Amino acid sequence: MHRQKTLFGAEEIIPEETEGKYELKIEAPIYEPKNKPPDVFELVDRSKLAKLKRAIADSTAPPEVKDFLIIAAHRHAVFNYEKIADFYSHANQEVKTLMEESALVIVDFESAIENGFLKICEELRKQYLEEYE
Repeated sequence: MHRQKTLFGAEEIIPEETEGKYELKIEAPIYEPKNKPPDVFELVDRSKLAKLKRAIADSTAPPEVKDFLIIAAHRHAVFNYEKIADFYSHANQEVKTLMEESALVIVDFESAIENGFLKICEELRKQYLEEYE
C-alpha cells in the first residue's frame, strides 16, 4: 500500500492489488451520428416531471410556491444524451448554437470554458497539473 494525493488534494491509501489499475488518461468517445435524427420527443423523459407537476397543481400551496415548485420539478426531466447528440448532428446552425449554449452538447473544451460550463474543471485541471507535472 502507498499514499497518494487525490485531485482535490486529500490523501488516499492505495492497496497493492489496485495499484496501476487505473489511468489518468481520458479519451473522449468518438461520436458517429445516425442517418436519421430522433424525434424531439425522444430526447427527454418527462414522466417524473409530469407526475410532480400534477401533484403541485392539485396542492393547496399558494401560487408563488407552486411556481417555485414547478421550476424545481424540471430538475427531474431525464435527458437522453445519445439521442440529443444525434438530434444535434442533424439540426440547423441556430439550433446547434442554442444546444451548445445550454450545454446539451459540448463540442470542444475551449467553447465549454467560454460558456462557463467547465470553469471549475479548468481550475482543477490547472491545480492538478501544477501538483503532478
